[in-house]
Amino acid sequence: MDTLLKKIDAMKNPTVVGLDPTLEMIPEPLQAEMFEKYGKTPDAVGSMFIKFNKEIIDSVADIVPAVKPQIAMYEKYGVEGIRAYLETIEYAREKGMTVIGDIKRGDISSTAAAYAAHIEGTEIAGEEFDLWKEDWITINPYLGIDGIQPFIDACNKKDKGVFVLVKTSNPSSSQIQDIVVKDKTIYEMVAELVKEWGTQSMGTMGYSRIGAVVGATHKEQGAHLRKIMPHTFFLVPGYGAQGGTGADLKGFFDKDGRGCIVNSSRGITAAYKKNNKYGERAGEAARAAALAMKADLQY
Repeated sequence: MDTLLKKIDAMKNPTVVGLDPTLEMIPEPLQAEMFEKYGKTPDAVGSMFIKFNKEIIDSVADIVPAVKPQIAMYEKYGVEGIRAYLETIEYAREKGMTVIGDIKRGDISSTAAAYAAHIEGTEIAGEEFDLWKEDWITINPYLGIDGIQPFIDACNKKDKGVFVLVKTSNPSSSQIQDIVVKDKTIYEMVAELVKEWGTQSMGTMGYSRIGAVVGATHKEQGAHLRKIMPHTFFLVPGYGAQGGTGADLKGFFDKDGRGCIVNSSRGITAAYKKNNKYGERAGEAARAAALAMKADLQY
């Protein structure tokens, strides 16, 4: 947690770029190049994802502290997609960026322990392997503490972190998260649990390595959750393409302007599609969009 906070402070930028590529997002010349080389195959898509992601990373690594690849976009293409996911993570780390693996895992304790290999690594006959190389991951709390504790243990063992889904940015989140039970919403109950779980893993800069996912699309709820969880760091999706703005997020931050990292995915990675001046130069457009987002977050 302290490492991430120091990176954000150094860059004066609480932004994370979501690397969630789709085939439609890839510039046509790059699509054509890979289809010619590999045919219309998962190999082609994996290779174009890697090249596209590296261009984005190269364009923002000096101004943005972190990236957040969404694993589902890669799993869709099987082994070649996973290869692209892993190579993307490795490249981002080489560039000094923090990596948040958006994997949203959650299951019973024994299965959660296996999923925790994303941050704990894997042991084979006494040999340890860090196969995924993520610094943080996202997890689902629906199964309660026995599905969470293996991740907390892994965080403490390997000095890594998790973001627990609390109030998500999607419109239908209210169907479950806003249900009121005994005068509290479900998301408030989860927030109190996250606060409790976080006491096991406090950093020296006032925040726990057990963070919370809180959507930018819920301005009032986000400010309320900051009061419930004063020492919980927020991963904030829903900025930009989903409608969230810097002004909406003022209540998400603490009095020192800390406490959040705000995600933008296609608003940055697909910015070239919205501005003809960049043509197919996705990296240049991504950098301009990232700088505009940084300015917007300096409310």
